[in-house]
Amino acid sequence: QVQLVESGGGSVQPGGSLRLSCTAAAVEYTFSSYCMAWFRQAPGKEREGVTTTNRDGITIYADSVKGRFTISRDNAKNTLYLQMNSLKPEDTARYYCAARRGWYLGFAREDFNYWGQGTQVTVSS
Repeated sequence: QVQLVESGGGSVQPGGSLRLSCTAAAVEYTFSSYCMAWFRQAPGKEREGVTTTNRDGITIYADSVKGRFTISRDNAKNTLYLQMNSLKPEDTARYYCAARRGWYLGFAREDFNYWGQGTQVTVSS
């Protein structure tokens, strides 16, 4: 059972930056073999996919964050990152890390087996 723990959330002004981290524990297989993703959920809205990186290093981004957010991973540290720049108020949400084994590239929530508890990001002046 993979355990995911997010950190790095906080409050920031519009235009600011944050870097989120997600550390995986109790990983049954090599961390690099997992497809990893970031999702977010704003109050009253559905949880939506932000970005995904798979075991081949292929990444995809939601249109709303392209050019502003960057996903990366350090497989030696079992850690996933999300660098968020030029933050906007509409980026305010709880951000979740998710994982699944096998080759995958997408944003379907039901396709991810493991989830963290999330970290809150608030963008406000």
